[in-house]
Amino acid sequence: MKKIGLRLTFAVIVTALITKGVFAFFSIRAERDSLLAEVERHADQLSETVKLDTEYDMMLNHRDRIRESITRIGTQPGIQRIRVMNKGGSIIYSSEASEVGKTVDKKAESCYKCHSAANPLERLEKKERSRVFRPRPESPRLLGIINPIYNAPSCATAACHEHPRSQVVLGVLDVTLSLAEIDRAIRRGQVRIIIFAGVAVLALSLIVGVLVRRWVDVPVKALLKATQEVAGGNLGYVIGSRGDDELWTLAASFNVMTQKLAEARMQLFQSDKLASLGRLAAGVAHEINNPLTAVLTYSSFLAKRSQGSPETTEDLNVIVRETIRCREIVKSLLDFARQSVPRKAETGVNEIIDRAVAVAVNQLNLNHVQLVKELDRALPKAVLDANQLQQVFINLIVNAADAIGPGGGVITLSSRSLTLSAAGTVQIKKAVCPKRHSLIDEQVRIGGKPAVCLKAVQEGREALVYVDPMYGVRTHRHGLPGAGAAKTQFSCPQCQSPLDAQGRACPDCGGAVYSFEVPGKGMLDGCANRDCGWQRWAEVDSVGPRLFIEVKVRDTGCGIPKERIPLLFEPFSSTKGQQGTGLGLAVTWGIVDNHDGTITVESSEGAGATFTVRLPAKP
Repeated sequence: MKKIGLRLTFAVIVTALITKGVFAFFSIRAERDSLLAEVERHADQLSETVKLDTEYDMMLNHRDRIRESITRIGTQPGIQRIRVMNKGGSIIYSSEASEVGKTVDKKAESCYKCHSAANPLERLEKKERSRVFRPRPESPRLLGIINPIYNAPSCATAACHEHPRSQVVLGVLDVTLSLAEIDRAIRRGQVRIIIFAGVAVLALSLIVGVLVRRWVDVPVKALLKATQEVAGGNLGYVIGSRGDDELWTLAASFNVMTQKLAEARMQLFQSDKLASLGRLAAGVAHEINNPLTAVLTYSSFLAKRSQGSPETTEDLNVIVRETIRCREIVKSLLDFARQSVPRKAETGVNEIIDRAVAVAVNQLNLNHVQLVKELDRALPKAVLDANQLQQVFINLIVNAADAIGPGGGVITLSSRSLTLSAAGTVQIKKAVCPKRHSLIDEQVRIGGKPAVCLKAVQEGREALVYVDPMYGVRTHRHGLPGAGAAKTQFSCPQCQSPLDAQGRACPDCGGAVYSFEVPGKGMLDGCANRDCGWQRWAEVDSVGPRLFIEVKVRDTGCGIPKERIPLLFEPFSSTKGQQGTGLGLAVTWGIVDNHDGTITVESSEGAGATFTVRLPAKP
């Protein structure tokens, strides 16, 4: 019996059998005792009736009439016999004439109670005057009851046969009834109770079997099949929900788990691809750098020797320039593929900036770029990876120099500490619905960051609302003209789970409020109205204002076209044309994000650009 449904059904049946068996036992016993008590009461009434019926004849010693009365009563249906015995045990009267004159055994059933003691008992309790016995093993049961005949004053003074006053008991009246009919009634009752118990157990078993199959067996089989499918590698298998109890909730959680496993497998696959790309890049660097160095060396040497041939010199310079670009592409690819978890330690940001400037100063001098440092030397310490942050500042300085070009310009580096509220400084990196589906949409980015995607329904129209991932920033994207109105409903785009903040409205505009969970950081509420954008993140707000270190890199270069700014931090997106790989700012953004910081850019074409890096400072 390996199935849990069969085990539960069997356990219920056994429990029901035991319960019904105990109930039947006590019911049969109670019915038997009740019937016997009724027969005893009837026998006692009969004996009293016989005593009263024969009392007058006994006083007058009318033996024939006494004998006739006892015989007449003793032949009634159900009465086995009636007899009267004197104190010495001799049978004086009996419904069976053959017994008259015989002496009974005082150790027999009818005499034992009174004569078991050394002196015969003169008084006997009513419940002890009856006995149930069988004359022979094959005979039906009999109920006998004795009724003492006491020495009444009329007996002691009668003229016919005087008894001394000291004699308390003159004899006994023994009435014996057959219990054959009672036993048949008891057996019929037993059969009825057993049949009832059997039918009840059978009905209960059927009901329990059906319920166990529906509530336990079916969902367990569904879970078992799902685990087998998943074990076989089918992570796309989904269990159809048929209820809202614990097992079906478990099935829904199983579906979420398999979805997460599928996503994790895809991420692992992507990570493996990136790891393969890293290994490929390392191999490319190892295998190509040497021949590239040789090409660069010989082409540079030949260019110097061909000064007399302008055409040859120009061709060789192209080879040198393109070889250098190939080497930079390989280096950038290595930097992007080798992003690692930061090894953080307490350090000063100004010292990192100074080291980055020392590395880039030669390139700045070649491009006639003036570097101005406006650093706050009283900056608080920060917990970060100094090497990775140095790479960030080198990339920003080099990009600024490239934007300025060979004509010269100014790069201004500034640092300061500032206290900011959570709004505009904390990014929503994770968001889930009640069924744990991710609400982060990697395909839609606002400010270079993946947006939070919600489904909105308004007056029968459906659309998607993309919430800015920066808390408190109101640059959401709407698919409905009036998204956020009071009648708008929000839900998860994947499973349709409601994301409405029930019973709450926006405190600023009265519009509908969405609510979703940020794992580990509580619930975030907000208004999707394009004219409002109110948000509340209680757990983050409770921390209060936070201390940040702000570093700005401002240049007087060519600036960045407005349409290119949203794509600036995406991999392989470059404003340098063929001269850039598009990986430098992607690496920079990844490093800053791993330090729980933010990086933003302000620029307009022809007016330079300002990159702002904010990092959490040590309190």
